[in-house]
Parts: sequence; C-alpha cells; structure tokens
Amino acid sequence: MGATSSLSDQKTLIVVSNRGPVSYDNVDGKRVERRGGGGLVTALRGLRDRYDVIWIASAATAEDRVVAGEGGGGAVLVAHDPDAYDRYYNVVANPLLWFIQHSLWDHANRPELGRAFHEAWHDGYERVNRTFAEAVVAVLDDNPGAAVFFHDYHLYLAPRFVREARPDALLAHFVHIPWPTDWSVLPEPMRRAVHDGLLANDVVAFHTKRWATNFTRSCEDVVGGTRNTRITHHPISIDVAEFEQLQTSDAVRAADATLPRAEKLIVRVDRTDPSKNIVRGFHAFALLLEEHPEWQGRVTMLALLDPSRQAIPEYAEYVAEIERAVRDVNERFGPVIDLQVADDFPRSVAAYKRYDVLSENAGAYEELAEWSIGVNPFDVWGQAEALHEALALEPAERRRRADGIRGQVRENDVSRWIAALLDDLQRAAT
Repeated sequence: MGATSSLSDQKTLIVVSNRGPVSYDNVDGKRVERRGGGGLVTALRGLRDRYDVIWIASAATAEDRVVAGEGGGGAVLVAHDPDAYDRYYNVVANPLLWFIQHSLWDHANRPELGRAFHEAWHDGYERVNRTFAEAVVAVLDDNPGAAVFFHDYHLYLAPRFVREARPDALLAHFVHIPWPTDWSVLPEPMRRAVHDGLLANDVVAFHTKRWATNFTRSCEDVVGGTRNTRITHHPISIDVAEFEQLQTSDAVRAADATLPRAEKLIVRVDRTDPSKNIVRGFHAFALLLEEHPEWQGRVTMLALLDPSRQAIPEYAEYVAEIERAVRDVNERFGPVIDLQVADDFPRSVAAYKRYDVLSENAGAYEELAEWSIGVNPFDVWGQAEALHEALALEPAERRRRADGIRGQVRENDVSRWIAALLDDLQRAAT
C-alpha cells in the first residue's frame, strides 16, 4: 500500500458513508435539522466530539441538496444525479449486495441479473462511488495527511478511485455487515471490483473474527490474496455518554410512559429488513405461548420497527408479511404483540432498557455472548425455549447478566473502537 503519513499527531478524520449525521428539511420556509437515521450514524456521531471530523455523505433530501450547494461546515453533502443514485441504492447496494452478504437469495430462483442490472452497476453504483471518491480527494487536498474512513457496502469501489488519485492517502474501510465466502451471484468483473476496491485500503475491518476470516478466504478465491492490506476485526460500540444522557431526557421519559405495562415485556427494536428475522421471531413468540401456556396473559411483546427501504419490492413485501404474522398471533392469543412501525428514536431508547435474548448471528454476539441467552435465528423452537429461559431467570441472575453487558459496553465504547482502528491504520502506515 502507498500510505506513508503518520497518525501520531493526526486528529482530522474524513468519514465517508452513504448517510450523514444530520439531514435537512424545509418546513414553511425554514430549514429544519434532523438526526440522521440508521445504526451506523448512531454509532459514529460521537466521533465529532473527539476528533476534527469532516463527514462526506449523500444529500438525501431536497433541502440537503440546497445545503450541498452552499458548502462549508463539518459536513460535505454530495448531490448525486437522481437516476444514478436510484440505481446505486435501490438496484445494486440494496437489495443485491445486502442480500448476497446476508445470504438471503434463493439461488434456485433469484436473482436474475439482466441488462438493467449491468447498467445499474456501471451507471449507478460505479458512478456514485466515483462521485464520492472525487469529494474525498477534494477534502484531502484541503486537509493533507487526514485519515479517511469509508463505511459499509455502499462504497466498495470508492477506495480504489481515491488510491489512484492520491497514492499516499491513509485509507480504512469498516464493513458493518456479514461477509460471506460465496460471491458467485455477482458477475466475475464486479466480484473482482468489490474485492479490489476494498483492498485499496490500508485497513479493512469487520465486527467479528468470523467475518474477517471469510473476507480473507474470498480474497484468495477472487483476486488471489489480500495483498498488503491489514485485515482486522473490532466490534463497534456506542457513545455511552450520549446514551446515558438520552435515557434521562424528557423525550425518552415521555416515551417510556407510553410503553405497554405487563408482568413480563419482550422488546424488539429493529428495521423492517428481511435479514432481521422478524417474522420467525413472532412465530417463536407464538410457539412460546403454545408450549408454555403459563405465560399467556402475563407476557407482551413490544416490536418497534423502523420502516426500511420501502421503495424496494422485497422490503415492502416483508412489511406486509410482518403485519400478517402479528395479526395471526394476536388472533390466536389476544393482543399480545404491540407492533409499531415508525422512526421514533426516543421510544427505542426507552425500550432498550429492557432486553433478554440475543441472536448468535448478530454482530454483537461475539462480544456479548457470555452474558446473553443466544439463539439460532432459524431455529424457531429453540428461540421459543430461549425466550422461556430468559423470562424465567431469577432476578439476581438477570442483574448479573445485565451488569456484565453494561460493563463490557462501557469499557469498549465507540472511542475505544475508533482508537483500535487508528492503531491498525498506524501499524499499516509504518
């Protein structure tokens, strides 16, 4: 790799992601700033308090595009061609790459990649990645020596474009979703472009050792190895101080007062995404009530689901499937599932105070498994039994597990995560 700069005294970070920390709307002629959505943005917001962060992201709204034209501030909003962005986001990144990486495709029947997909790759995904890279290079020219942190599957090609323009740039890429070893769905030139783009970074990092190992294996298969790129794994965390402030805020307290009251409450906070295993979770809850009728009338499930990517047919169909599953369960057992599909962050924070069970396929599982009751997301009966075990825990055991999770998260917060990545980048640069 060509990186030669030092990070010893470097405090400027160029963060590059599809979504930004804030978005703008125009309400009655006045600009309104809103918190950016998505787990990635939530995790990264705290960086701005610790580093000189310049955030490069897509202009997502009409007002964002106005802001993009104004320039200035600590964020660079990139106004993409609307048709190119639609192809990039709604045809290639979601669902194709997302489905590949979460092993969601039914290979016997789908996907079927025609001319429209090839056009979407070249005129959408590649074009938008090149636009992002041009924005990065422009910021690097004004901030020589800054470290660049790309994020996630939207930007697999951009690092190679930046590397070609600025060979000595310090580049890292964190992939926030699983990495499979089988990339056979993607045509060979595109498969190579994905791996080659990531390997243009000095560091590529994942949440778990398993996903980092898978990446190394697929690089061997696709491009013959990982070259000089450092492959690491660090589970991302949260800004603990921010969440501790949020949990006592007026908005969260007000939201907490609206949560359903029951002897036992199972909470699910998620996006309406086919990879989230939501429908099987409802089936498991129904099986719990069937196999352990002593819980009937005593336990309620609160499902707070953030609507996701509804312009994509697979996602819209999944919301309908979720709603059908909830109706079926509630018709059998009464109103035992409280389903709310809305983007309501204070309510989600209020609900996060209550938790019991964690999927072994979740990115956090490797870090928190010691104190959690794990489940196989495909094993509905196993999920039902795990729910029963969690609900039946003695108070002292519940506190022990909760204290263990809190301690782990507080010790390994987002500042420690970013410090580990910076350390990896320093090692790769020397």
